[in-house]
Amino acid sequence: MSAPEKRLAELGLNVPEVPKPVAVYVPAVACGDLVFTSGQLPMKNGELMLTGKVGGEVAPEEAKEAAQQCALNAIAAVKSIVGDLDRVAQIVKVVVFVASTPDFTGQPQVANGASELLGQVFGDAGIHARSAVGVPVLPLDSPVEVEVIVRVGQ
Repeated sequence: MSAPEKRLAELGLNVPEVPKPVAVYVPAVACGDLVFTSGQLPMKNGELMLTGKVGGEVAPEEAKEAAQQCALNAIAAVKSIVGDLDRVAQIVKVVVFVASTPDFTGQPQVANGASELLGQVFGDAGIHARSAVGVPVLPLDSPVEVEVIVRVGQ
C-alpha cells in the first residue's frame, strides 16, 4: 500500500474505483511527466452524491464534501495511469467548478474540500495552484466538478 493510500486509510477513506465517464472521454491522460484528469463529478458507488446549485438547494458544506469526493475520484483516475500513488511528485493544479446561484460567492471555500484532502494525502507534494470558478450548470446537475494536473516521478 502506498503512503498516500495509508494516509487516506487514516482519514477513513480509500481510493474508489474510477467512475465511468458520462460521455466520450477517458478519466485521465498522461503526457510526459504530467497526468491530466478529466473533470471528476462527485460520484460515489456509481451515483451522483447530490444535485443542484450551491447557495440554493445545496449547502456550502455539502458542496465541500462533494468536492472532496471529486478529489478522491481524481486520485483514482491518476492511480489508473501511474499505478502507484507514491509516484506522485506534485499536485500541480486543481480546477474546481461550482454550479452556484448568481449571488453565491463562496466558491473558494467549496474548493477547499478538494484542496484540503489533496494536502492531507500527499503532504508537501499536495500543495498546488488552484482556480475556483462559479458556473451556471454542470453535467448531470452536479454542484461541483474537479480536474487535477499531477506531475509524476519514477
